Order: sequence, then structure tokens, then C-alpha cells
Amino acid sequence: MRTKLDKKVGIIGAGPAGLTAAYELAKAGIAVEVFEAGPTVGGLSQSFQLWNQTVDLGPHRFFSSDARINKVWFEVAGSDFRMVNRLTRIYYNSKLFYYPLKPFDALRKLGVRQSISSMNSYFREKITPTPDQQTFESWVVRRFGYKLYSTFFKTYSEKLWGIACTDLDEDFAAQRIKKLSLGEAVKNAFKGGKGNTHKTLIDQFAYPVGGNGMIYERMADYVKRYGGAVHLKTPVHSVVTDHEGRYGVKLEDGTVRAFDHVISTMPLTLLVNRLPDVPVAVKNQVSRLRFRNTILVYLKVESSDLFPDNWLYIHSKELLTGRITNFRNWVPEITNGEKASILTLEYWCYEQDEIWKKTDAELIELASNELTKTGLIPGATISAGFVKRLARSYPVYSKGYKEILKPIQEYLSSLKGLSVIGRYGSFKYNNQDHSILMGILAAENIVSGVKHDLWEINTDYDSYQESASVESLQSETV
Repeated sequence: MRTKLDKKVGIIGAGPAGLTAAYELAKAGIAVEVFEAGPTVGGLSQSFQLWNQTVDLGPHRFFSSDARINKVWFEVAGSDFRMVNRLTRIYYNSKLFYYPLKPFDALRKLGVRQSISSMNSYFREKITPTPDQQTFESWVVRRFGYKLYSTFFKTYSEKLWGIACTDLDEDFAAQRIKKLSLGEAVKNAFKGGKGNTHKTLIDQFAYPVGGNGMIYERMADYVKRYGGAVHLKTPVHSVVTDHEGRYGVKLEDGTVRAFDHVISTMPLTLLVNRLPDVPVAVKNQVSRLRFRNTILVYLKVESSDLFPDNWLYIHSKELLTGRITNFRNWVPEITNGEKASILTLEYWCYEQDEIWKKTDAELIELASNELTKTGLIPGATISAGFVKRLARSYPVYSKGYKEILKPIQEYLSSLKGLSVIGRYGSFKYNNQDHSILMGILAAENIVSGVKHDLWEINTDYDSYQESASVESLQSETV
């Protein structure tokens, strides 16, 4: 039941975190306004129409072991979703390896010599472990051995982050690989996948029939239907305070809007640098944080029967692309009956990198050549290309980043009229379920006066979102 609370809340950003907060606040009867710089809602989780089909900004999927997240997502989705069988593999040395790694499959495809070398490397780690240096490299090597690490983890991770794995914090591995090791993978192989408890081993996910962005489009519609506002193409310059200490937002055109509370999902670096009266020490810490950019190259391939994977991780050093998504393999509704397949090749870079400066035509040519080289589209014609550029899409977990963030978090936590959430806003490598949870809890803080620590979301790796089985996810929503 909706209630009426005498508060006005401004929300910066219409991605999963911002719109979930707006949706929950609107349900509670709170006046809410959302300001989105772009022309559409959904942020990194948006969908759009291309060549008469629906596509996302790369591969997106949903499942969670958290009842609060499931309640909201399925409340919005209703019956308009499908359960999708997940197939993701690693492309390496012109072969496809299952991911998560299936040891017998991997060793067979690596060949006798490399397999023996990989197993010797693994057993050496069991006898004389690599020192724990709190880096991605040491974390993975200790669990898989150096040979398998260098084959199946190093190249992809360095493409994604643009730094050496010795400079990448172990937090990335703790989030994305969790406790999985070669030993655990072998156990799983013998069990035939039964009883999986690792997120990386989940083999089904939920997906909306209207594309991933359908969820956020519906949330925005609800907000508007119940008296709120969602302003598109309305970038926010900064968060400001008035002489009474109330918070507001200053738009790029100079307009200032006052609110009782502001929820920000704008990049943490921009937010802090534009806040008034920020201590120099905090600004100095912010200057040490970096985001990674993404270039998405969509290619229309004249075939409806290519590889069966939802997406592929590209570990081959000779290719610049790091991931290839095949939207044909999600739900049939998004293809709209079209025969062509849409593949998306991802490239990651910093603003100063040469690839970020390339023209769309140059990027389409690069992606077309690389896709052809893989042998994944034998004989099929690439008939069209389209480019999307996403600035600041990945917060870079450089070694020791938590210590850099700590004083920034403490300072922002002291600002009682401001909540900071989302992948950009909190500088956390969120999946959309984490951002949804941040939105839920930020709204609860305002509506109920509770004090959820929003900084703690996406830090409890033992209860990480994909720890649930598909059966438990579905039972939450029956």
C-alpha cells in the first residue's frame, strides 16, 4: 500500500540503482525526481533497437539468492521473462573451453604436453604455494597453478583492466571467482554439476522478453504514473547545499533544484571533485581512482546458426577484443523473427588509448576482421556495423584501492543528506543485482529511517549473488 511522506528526493542517474531507489520511494508515496544525462533509462543495463532486433550493452543476466532483490525484479518483470540456459566458453588458441573450467575438457583440448605442464604447475602450488601478495595473480595462481592462470586468466584480465595482474587487487578474483579452485572444479566435474554452490557454476539465469532494459523502463513508467518525474537528456553538474544545509542538484544549464535528500549514482570521481568544501586530502585520494572505458561494436551477421554460447571470453593474445556476445542465444522474442544474428565485440581502454580515438568505421573494420579471424562465422557475411562508446564503465581495482577509498567513504558517509550508490557512484564492480539492492536499501533508509550501510553491499563474497541455485531462485518467485 502506498503512503504519503512529506519528503522530496532527487536521484542522479536512471540506471538499476537509481531507478530501483525511485521505484521503491514512489511506492512509499515520496515525491521523487530522477535526472538522467542520456536519452534512455537503464544505464549500463539498458536495451535498444538495432536492425529490427533488441540488444543490450553487452551480456546481461539476472539471478540472485537475495529475496529482497528477487521480489523487486520479478514484481516488475511479472511473467514477461524466460529462464535461459547459460553457455559461456573461453576462446583460446582457436579452441573453445568451457567456463567455468571443466578440467577434463580443458586438459584434453590443451594437448598432452601442455596438460602435463599445467598439472605439474598446480601440484607445485600445493607443495610450495606462491606467497600471497594480495594481487589477482597470486590469488589465482595459488588456486590453479601458474600455467593454467597464464592460459585462462591473465590475458583476459589484462585486456579488461589495462594493468598487469600483479597490479590488480585480489578483490576482483574474490568477487568473480570466489573460492573456486582447480580442486573444486574437479569435484564438480565428478558430481556432474549437482550441488553447485559457486556463483561461477550457475547454469541458468532469468532474462526479460523485452531485453534487459525492460525492467528499468517499467520502473520509470511506474515512477511517472505515481507522481514522480524522470528527466532524460538532463545531465547533473554537481550536488550542492544551500544556506540551511539542504541538499540539491545543479544541472548543467545552471538550474538548481532543492531536495530533502539526494541519491547519487554519478561517477564517484566527478561527484567528489564537484562537491563544495571537500577536504584536500579527500580530493587527493579521489585523483588516484580510475575508470575503464568500453567500446561495443555490433556486427550484423547474415546467419541464424552460429555458435551456441551466450557469450565468449576471448583469451587469445593476437585479438584485441575481450568478449563476444551472441544475442541470438538469449530469448527468441528479442530477434523479432529476423534471420540475421547480432554479435557484439567488446574492447576496453582508457581515454588516452589510440583505440578510443578511432572512428566508428575504423572500429567496425577492426571488429569485422577480428571476428572473421576467429573462425566463429564460417562463410557468413557481415552486412552492417554499429558502435557504442561507454565512458567510465568499469571501476579499476588497482592493488590497494580499498585503502584509497576508505577516507572518501568516511567523508561521504558524514554527509547526511546524500546517499551514494551504484557501480559508478560507489566505485564498486556491481552486477545489476547489487545495484538493485543498493537502490532498495537507500530507499529504506529514507522511508523508514533505518541505517543500512550502503558501502557494505558487494563486499560479502561468501554470500555473493550467484551462490544460489536456479531452483532456489525460482522458488523465491513462485
